[in-house]
Amino acid sequence: MAGSVLDGTTGDLLEYRHLIRRPEYQEIWGNAFGKEIGRLAQGLPGVVEGTDTINFIDKNSVPNNRHKDCTYAKIVASYRPEKADPNRIRITVGGDKINYPGDCGTPTADLLTVKLLLNSVISTKDAKFMTLDIANFYLCTPLKRREYLKMKLTDFPDSVIAHYNLQEKATPEGYVYVEIKKGMYGLPQAGILAQELLEKRLNENGYKQSKYTPGLWTHTWRPICFTLVVDDFGVKYVGKEHAEHLVQVIEKHYECTKDWEGKRYLGLTFDWDYDQREVHLSMPDYVATALRRFQHERPKRTQAQPHAHTPPNYGAKVQYAEQESDEQEVSKEKKVFIQQVLGTFLYYARAVDSTMLVALSAIASEQATPTEKTLQKIKQFLDYAASQEDAILTYHASNMVLAVHSDASYLSEKKARSRAGGHFFLSADQEDPPNNGAVLNIAQIIRAVMTSAAEAEIGAMFINAREAVPTRKTLEEMGHPQPKTPMQTDNTAAQAVVTNNVQPKRTKAMDMRFHWLRDRAAQKQFRFFWRRGPSNRGDYYTKHFAGSHHRNIRSEILTPGRRLEDLRRRQQRARNVYEIAQAIVETARSCLPATRVC
Repeated sequence: MAGSVLDGTTGDLLEYRHLIRRPEYQEIWGNAFGKEIGRLAQGLPGVVEGTDTINFIDKNSVPNNRHKDCTYAKIVASYRPEKADPNRIRITVGGDKINYPGDCGTPTADLLTVKLLLNSVISTKDAKFMTLDIANFYLCTPLKRREYLKMKLTDFPDSVIAHYNLQEKATPEGYVYVEIKKGMYGLPQAGILAQELLEKRLNENGYKQSKYTPGLWTHTWRPICFTLVVDDFGVKYVGKEHAEHLVQVIEKHYECTKDWEGKRYLGLTFDWDYDQREVHLSMPDYVATALRRFQHERPKRTQAQPHAHTPPNYGAKVQYAEQESDEQEVSKEKKVFIQQVLGTFLYYARAVDSTMLVALSAIASEQATPTEKTLQKIKQFLDYAASQEDAILTYHASNMVLAVHSDASYLSEKKARSRAGGHFFLSADQEDPPNNGAVLNIAQIIRAVMTSAAEAEIGAMFINAREAVPTRKTLEEMGHPQPKTPMQTDNTAAQAVVTNNVQPKRTKAMDMRFHWLRDRAAQKQFRFFWRRGPSNRGDYYTKHFAGSHHRNIRSEILTPGRRLEDLRRRQQRARNVYEIAQAIVETARSCLPATRVC
């Protein structure tokens, strides 16, 4: 069993097997499970229509050569307040037991592509954003070969058992066998089969998927493009008639829900200010929900540091990095807890709150063999998360020119390793591009041991440039040609080496890959330039800082919550005025015939 729902009273995570045993949840989630079964099968009268995805069969109906492939089902419970039916049960197939002979890889847009699209919306005149969500996306795709699973009879509500006569089909051991005819969640081949069918239908209407950027779609002539993540569309359009064309194409084959305001996508909440040409990204209550899940209370004293820093030893010629711990490894349960915290907050950090990235990266390097000291770092990180207001990331309209700040910290990590940092944003083709909200931040440890500070800086530039090359291509596919990408560094030696202004005598000591930067500069893809360290925004992602520095930088990276509240109040007042004006117009129209009679 997998999937759980947070109990708002106790803070416990409840799986379906727990929910159906509690009187306050039994009816709600039992009905949700029955609705899911009916949706997958041939329906339940008066409840839901079926999709004919599965059939209930006898055990002897399973082919002899497929008994080894007969898998299990996982019952996933989730509460989705943004959906029309928030109490959701999904039955997923245990894909690890299925031996599918074909390719199962499915192209899908990543978070960086989505952020580039958001910048494109606010930077394109008259462009708007909306979202589409296909219902039962996997369930509409016929399988090339049928699959089989078994489920416990005791998991089914009485209404389903009676309607499908499962008591007679069950085995003496209490299992019911199921034949799968169409795509289901968990099937390794379901994603690619559904994608291929959708792609065929979209291609017939002029929509093409990029060969270079997974999940990015454009039209042959319409001013519209969108990102596709499984069954969720994030659509940029200029002219509503073009978006309506896409909706008509989708609704011809699928059921879908539309959000013309484009408020939510991939767990993110968007507040669009088309007048000021800005968009604000946030994830309300994400941190609060995570803290309740991990049963972590708000600290009495505000924590301004996500990770402890090594205080400088003033007067010493050498500043040493943190020494490795010789403590024993913690228990398996605590290790899983650490990994759950890291996994939960990593998406939040990559999506909106980049101030957490360095701390998460440092703790993640210890998660394989965590100690009590690692647990203390996790506690400090959770204290930091609980002490801060919800993060808000803002993008402003720009000329859509990719710019990068690159930096490195030399020998700042354990085992004589260095750290690379990067700040990617969309700006203008200027000598020193003005800053914008980050579309990507790099905060990673350089695997190889660097032999000098200059080599560490070149290593960081290589890591950042490697990410910038496909990003340039994505922007060009969105209709934004790219000049030389400006990359700022604060190390004169590194800048001189990559621009061929200095020829070191011992370049063989450097990694061969770092010379790739020279080739890219010769191809006029990059413009490497130097600025002083304090102006390099990549420096923040290379090391741990004191709390005062985090407070200062946080106000530069993120938008204060009061600004978003002011925007929402203004938009609400505008809606109220519009509704009043509409009411006046309707009243005037209703009185018009009487006026003519008089």
